[in-house]
Amino acid sequence: MEVTLLNHTPLWVCSNAIRTCWQSFDKGDNGGEIDLALIDRVGNQLKHASTLEHLFYNFYIKGISRACLQELARHRIASLSVKSTRYTLKELKNESEFKPNDFDNASRYIVLTGNEFVDNASINALENLRQILNQNTSLDIAKYCLPESYKTELSWSINARSLQNFLSLRSSKSALWEIRNLANAIYNALPNEHKFIFAECVYKD
Repeated sequence: MEVTLLNHTPLWVCSNAIRTCWQSFDKGDNGGEIDLALIDRVGNQLKHASTLEHLFYNFYIKGISRACLQELARHRIASLSVKSTRYTLKELKNESEFKPNDFDNASRYIVLTGNEFVDNASINALENLRQILNQNTSLDIAKYCLPESYKTELSWSINARSLQNFLSLRSSKSALWEIRNLANAIYNALPNEHKFIFAECVYKD
């Protein structure tokens, strides 16, 4: 999987929003240490987390499974634009036949779990799908037999308050292993100067 941070809101926008409430703009330092301490105190310590909603992050996420995408979609206060299987299944149509244990070739299309039985079943499902595509079945119909392991990619945008919630839930050791890896990759992709907002949300082994 690959996670790329495309864009993010500068921190001064959040501190400015906080200072709007008390009209204390003259006490700020344009996103410096005073403003960062204010964000930490109000947004994190005092839990006035609505002020964190002024910070947005835009990511490009590549190579997660449809199973992981399904879990990601449960976080409703976020925006997703997902690669369309309707238009992109033709990538698979002309692929050479998959052989048993052909993990290297199949891993271009599916997320492998490391469980031989599960991964072989996913490879067989992928080959069945390829055969259906070569029978000139419409992509709208063929996509119904996509394995949950099939890879996809998406643009994902989320505000800081919702991202705190996501990281708290999905970095937990009880989370699905793939979305836990995704949560950690998202945290690692954040600008270093923003990580103080989320550090306490990330589960540490």
